[in-house]
Amino acid sequence: MKKIVLLAIATIIGASASFAQLSLGVKAGFSATNYWGEDVNHGMKPSYEAGLLLEYKFNNKFAIAPEVLFASEGGKMNSEKSVLGIKSEGDLTFNTNYINVPVMLKYYVVPSFSIDFGPQVGFNVYSKATASGSIAGVSGSKTADLKDKTNAVDFGLGLGATYNVTDNVFVQARYTMGFTKVFDGDGDIKNGNIFVGLGYKF
Repeated sequence: MKKIVLLAIATIIGASASFAQLSLGVKAGFSATNYWGEDVNHGMKPSYEAGLLLEYKFNNKFAIAPEVLFASEGGKMNSEKSVLGIKSEGDLTFNTNYINVPVMLKYYVVPSFSIDFGPQVGFNVYSKATASGSIAGVSGSKTADLKDKTNAVDFGLGLGATYNVTDNVFVQARYTMGFTKVFDGDGDIKNGNIFVGLGYKF
């Protein structure tokens, strides 16, 4: 009986090892980012995202893929706001860049297509706002550094899909919703990010 149990365990381990695959990859692409919440409208800002990923396949259905990404995020509004104490009427663009670390759980519906879901933590590295239009009655633009007013860490969840064109090349789409307020204070302003891009696994 003991030999049978040991043989069964060895068979399971061997089968798991035969399916397990570890691959390193890179990806980059276009993002449409915005701020969402009760205190903002939803104007999109064109941005970009790029970085590294590591994918470990437990078997032919499930995998885990941690990533390290540089993401240009933020939002764009067209309304009356105040930046540096100067009231402006026109475009107000926020540029809040992050080093994001998502950990995606992947379910392979078929060998070439997976549904991806998982948490993300982001670390703010840059935060500025630029007001352009009519500023104090004069046309122009002005930029404010908001680093000290921006929360250093952002938590969110991502949901998307990956299609493997070949064993190495893939295309990916994902929406990530932040749940942490971007700026200190009472304003309900959170990150939103729609990503579409290409990647390569070595």
